[in-house]
This record gives sequence, structure tokens and C-alpha cells, in this order.
Amino acid sequence: MQAVLFDLDGTLIDTAADFIRIIQHMCREEGHAVVDADLIRTQVSEGARAMVKLVYPELAVDDPIFLAHRQRFLDLYGEDIAVDTDLFQGMYPLIEDLESHNILWGIVTNKPRGLSESLLQALNLSERCAVLVCPEDVTHTKPDPEPMYLAASHLQIDPKQIIYVGDHPRDIDAGRNASMYTILAAYGYLPLEHKDNLDAWQADCIVNNVTELHQIINKLVDIKRITA
Repeated sequence: MQAVLFDLDGTLIDTAADFIRIIQHMCREEGHAVVDADLIRTQVSEGARAMVKLVYPELAVDDPIFLAHRQRFLDLYGEDIAVDTDLFQGMYPLIEDLESHNILWGIVTNKPRGLSESLLQALNLSERCAVLVCPEDVTHTKPDPEPMYLAASHLQIDPKQIIYVGDHPRDIDAGRNASMYTILAAYGYLPLEHKDNLDAWQADCIVNNVTELHQIINKLVDIKRITA
């Protein structure tokens, strides 16, 4: 393996606290019951629509009122994108290890480019990330393999020599569809309907924390061989 690609929210970066803060603020603002933090966390990977639906379950997602609330959510998030957000514990040493051995790493996400770039800038990762593929860059998003192939092309590495790490079934499907080695990040924002049967995702490997992820990646890229 010659490169590592990550999903963004729930895999590389722990963004849930900021989403929880904003959604619960919107609940209080509207006089609604405050949505439980753990429930919000399970919806992070499903996008803004799913999180806003937790606050306004009675509204259809194409209702103009719902769309206005969704835009307000995105505006609030964009204004303070990294108040309580950081890489998952142990992730800084992992990417530093990759960089020290000239192993490229990048991101393939369904998060809009504007928000993704702002987040990476806030965490001083923009210059370190070798490739960032977002929905605006492709015709078909994950689970389609198109964004995976685009990332591999940018890196000039055969997809079969790339590891993809994600916390949603569409991440694993996209990686598998592109013949990448897939790692399921079970420490991430696992969707409720899929979290009880992780084997069904058919990932090549499942890790429960970043320490395990670091160990697996080191074995796959064979750091000792590269150093020698």
C-alpha cells in the first residue's frame, strides 16, 4: 500500500461536538425539546438534512421552511466551524508517521468543498493533505467509486495500492468498488441502522480506535521495509 485516504467527519476529524452545539442551540431557539447528543452523533455522516430533520421531524425535506432551517444550520456551522472540533485522539501521530515516511494521505468526503476547505484550514491541514475530493468534483458521489478513482488519479497511485478508511457503509462500498483496501472506523459516527452488524459492511478490516488503525496501516505500508 502506497497511500491512505480518509473519510472526513467521523474518521479523520471529530466534528460531532460542533454539530451537537448547533443543533441543540436551534432546538432551544425554537422552543423544541433538545435532541440528545448521542442521537445527533449518529446522524453526522448522513449530512445536514438528516441533522436538521432531528429538530423539525414534522417538515418535509423539500418544504421551503425546512430548507430555510437547513441553510441556517449551514450558516451557523460555517461561521464557527472548529470551536470544539479536532482530529481524533491519536490521529496526529498517525499522519505524522505517514508523512515522515513519504506516504501520501488525503481525503474523500461527501462534505461540500467550501466547508471541507474551511475545516482543513482551521486545523492547519490544508497544505499537508495531498488530495481532497468533494461532491462538487464528481458526477457520482460515494458509494460510487468515481471519487475514489479521482483521488487515485490525482495521487498517481493504482487504487489497489491505496487504503481507504471510513465510518459509513457507503465509504466501505466506495472503497471496495474501487478495489482499495477498506478499513471500517468503528470509533466513528456509525449510523444506527447499520451499527449492530459491522461484518455485513464487508470491510477488509475493522478498527475500534485510532491506535489500532495506526498499527494496521503500519503493517500494510510496511514502514520497516520503507525505512530500510
